Amino acid sequence: MADMTYIPRTVDAELARRLESARIVVLEGPKACGKTETALQVAQSVVRLDIDSNARLAAAADPLLVLEGKTPRLIDEWQTEPAIWNHARTLTDDRKLNGQFILTGSSVPEDDQNRHTGTGRFSFIRMRPMSLFESGESADTVSLSALMAGEPAHSVEAKLTVPDLAKLVVRGGWPALHGASIDAAAQAAKDYVTQTRQVDVSRVSGIRRDPVKVGRLLASLARNVATEVADSTLAREASTGAEEMTRNTVLDYLDVLTRLMIIEDQPAWAPHLRSSTPLRQTPKRHFVDPSLAVAALGAGPAFLEKDLNFLGLLFESLVIRDLRVLSQPIDGSVLHYRDKKGLEVDAIVQLTDGRWGAFEVKLGGEQLIDDGAASLLRFANGIDTAKSGAPAVLCIICMSGYGYMREDGVAVIPIRSLAP
Repeated sequence: MADMTYIPRTVDAELARRLESARIVVLEGPKACGKTETALQVAQSVVRLDIDSNARLAAAADPLLVLEGKTPRLIDEWQTEPAIWNHARTLTDDRKLNGQFILTGSSVPEDDQNRHTGTGRFSFIRMRPMSLFESGESADTVSLSALMAGEPAHSVEAKLTVPDLAKLVVRGGWPALHGASIDAAAQAAKDYVTQTRQVDVSRVSGIRRDPVKVGRLLASLARNVATEVADSTLAREASTGAEEMTRNTVLDYLDVLTRLMIIEDQPAWAPHLRSSTPLRQTPKRHFVDPSLAVAALGAGPAFLEKDLNFLGLLFESLVIRDLRVLSQPIDGSVLHYRDKKGLEVDAIVQLTDGRWGAFEVKLGGEQLIDDGAASLLRFANGIDTAKSGAPAVLCIICMSGYGYMREDGVAVIPIRSLAP
């Protein structure tokens, strides 16, 4: 069922491997990130519960009806009929074969005590909007995997102007908008946010939510993107003179937005330190794609070009998106560091084998790069490497320029050179 016009994704190889090792692969990610098309490249049959009303009726009456077909069988948007989970598990127990089903989902159902955990049968893959590498905006000259293996960074000049960056942020990594005009992409992102606040939040929570309140919270999250904004601050900013939003309401809405995979917090990293400096554990706030932050504010490229501080935060959020996508094939997690003395690192890529690397994100300019390198070296000097290990790489990811190694050992890489 492969599509010759399909844009290859970094999860393609991961999906193929998981189908060999697990009976059921669950491919999760926000709406429109490309899950269905990716699954269709390897599926031998498909049922689309999101658009096929007859299939939904059959699944509600007898879930086994929609599970019959050539394998791997794709069950698209399985969470619309949650009973499919247990029936698929039981069926694969009977068959005792791997690679039976691919379940795609754009929301995480609430915990159900009657739903089996899936241990030993299910394998989970997270999918996100496209990185610049996947969308063809990267020159593919500096491998994150190689950096994490200790190899030096070298790349030819990769140019990116402020107006071009603003357009990349507004367009985002949505496959269906690949090659679309900026105006069309901006409108699509605004429609996405509108659908989220007017329909999806209420649908997933099972409770009618006020779209206006959700919209105000999304706008507050957008204004504070890539920061450690507190729940109480979000509540205050999302309140109006006539209507207060409580912290508990904010927590409730954040939970639903997380289950929809619209937002994805960046947790704090807790290394072993040489000193007793206390660490901050507050996560950084991000949308799954920076285009949604722009859309939540009703903004566009011209607005971003006039506010370089905000564009810098969105650039950081774009880099975090790309690091998450590019580090996933090597079992990487993307965290951040901040201590109570104010020393911070924008991104820590932590691998399951213990290797880690520290990354600072800078729009550009020699002075900013110098400052970033000094901060990284100061940070690395405070790590107890006997317990946490030495960093595999200290790196500055910038907007434009060459990829090279500084004399102090810090790598400098333009975002458009970064690859898996």
